Amino acid sequence: MRPDKILKRKTYVLLFLMVVLGSVGNTVLDKGMKDIGAVHLSPAAALVSGFLHIVSSAAVWAGIGCMLAFFICHMLVLSWADYSFVMPFSALTYALVPLLAYLFLGERAVAARWLGIVLIFFGVILINRTPPRTTAPH
Repeated sequence: MRPDKILKRKTYVLLFLMVVLGSVGNTVLDKGMKDIGAVHLSPAAALVSGFLHIVSSAAVWAGIGCMLAFFICHMLVLSWADYSFVMPFSALTYALVPLLAYLFLGERAVAARWLGIVLIFFGVILINRTPPRTTAPH
């Protein structure tokens, strides 16, 4: 297989991982924080108590782990593809998050949000019709 085909395949694999890890990470992090409840900044005892609940939450740590993996994928894919390709493609995260929120958090998205998600999806399809890299590698 040609090196440019291999790089394109690796780029799409990492973009897929970015979308999944970012979406799952944000959803799990939200679940963890909702389980903890509102964290108050005042008085100091409430802040310390909230902090201790956060750092002892497995869901929060799982969300942080997913977001860290997302960030690593993001850095790698930015080294292989143009920023103007990666960032709009990663907007698929915005489409997956409401779906995960509906399925796992019981949230309801209004029709206007779903319409926006459809527009994002079609925008990503348009971007996908362009090459991932238009600049020469260093």
